[in-house]
Amino acid sequence: MISKRAAVIGAIILIICTAFFSSFITLQVNKYLMIKQGDVIQAQEYAELKDFYRKFNQLKEVIMEDYLEEPELDTLTEGALKGMVASLDDPYTYYLTAEEYQEFLMDMEGTYAGVGLSVSVSDEDNMITVVNAFKGSPAAEAGIAPGDKIVGVNGEDVDGSMLDEAVQKMRGEPGTSVTISILRNGEIKDYTIERAVIDIPDMEYRMLDEEVGYIWLYRFDKDSAKNFVDAVNDLNSQGMKGLVLDLRNNPGGLLDECVAIADMLLPEGLVLYSEDKHGNREEYPSNEEHLDIPLAVLVNEFSASASEVLSGAIQDHGAGVIIGKTTFGKGLVQTIRGPFKEGDVIKLTTSKYFTPNGRDINEKGVEPDIEVEELEEAYEYLLENPNEELPLELDAPLSRGLEEVKKQLKE
Repeated sequence: MISKRAAVIGAIILIICTAFFSSFITLQVNKYLMIKQGDVIQAQEYAELKDFYRKFNQLKEVIMEDYLEEPELDTLTEGALKGMVASLDDPYTYYLTAEEYQEFLMDMEGTYAGVGLSVSVSDEDNMITVVNAFKGSPAAEAGIAPGDKIVGVNGEDVDGSMLDEAVQKMRGEPGTSVTISILRNGEIKDYTIERAVIDIPDMEYRMLDEEVGYIWLYRFDKDSAKNFVDAVNDLNSQGMKGLVLDLRNNPGGLLDECVAIADMLLPEGLVLYSEDKHGNREEYPSNEEHLDIPLAVLVNEFSASASEVLSGAIQDHGAGVIIGKTTFGKGLVQTIRGPFKEGDVIKLTTSKYFTPNGRDINEKGVEPDIEVEELEEAYEYLLENPNEELPLELDAPLSRGLEEVKKQLKE
């Protein structure tokens, strides 16, 4: 028989052990539920993560065990991440591996190895469309021109849903070759092009006559605002009294550079403002000092993003006349989140921008004040003379821009 005193002592020991064990288990669970930053994962989030990893591991194990070829685990993980981001069905939001992110940064620097094409996806046919073949590039030398449709790379068919993949395939080591299949006038032609180091220009400029300057801004990269100032100063020294700013085929770029250029052209006020899903508003102002001369701005259906910010702001302020075709209609702001631990990032659509007067131009574009069509003869001339300047008489929007600036100068 166990004495009453021993039984009491045993019960106390059991309670203490149970409490200790329970505390230990609770502590371990709490540790498990803590992430490195110190934030506690809520029960619902933990359940969601547990369910996700269970499904992911089930699929991974089946693939690793039974797939015909031996898969790379890193490739599977990368594909899962890209797939999650792609499910947002937003062409402007995408996941970049560390290597892809470095290539993205190089592109923003204005240098990369490839063929020298700027491309976009056409809303009309979901095809990869050539926006620009940079002057002197291998693609321009081969005869590829704006408006051409890229339907294949190295024998593999591509369409608008494969834009990033097609761009990556066209890039590569200098001196290596890539075959690009072009659809033009209903016929497909293959171009085998040798890749080279491409120094992407951000602009070119010249005087159109003794009074009117011309700046063709290809895109907004890290030096565009500085280069714009240098161009304006040079044109002023040549007697510029009016300016034609060409934003045709400009796909956008760095918003800060765009705002800096807008500040030079606009009076005091708003350049644009953005709003996120929480209603948070961010304003981008211009100051009072600006280049107060007659201004015409040329746009077309390939003018997108930052070029729409600039043309929309100029239109709202009445600081210039907009000439050409309705722009692309990209009124969304992307933000880079990361780099994460492995150097990868996500380029995420985080807000929508509006013109100073509150116009939402996403999927609408900026409508020109004066609509002018490109001449068919201009397209044919560029195909036959890919590295020559388009004569002014064949460039209908530029001719009209010059005419409008001259008219303002007389007034």
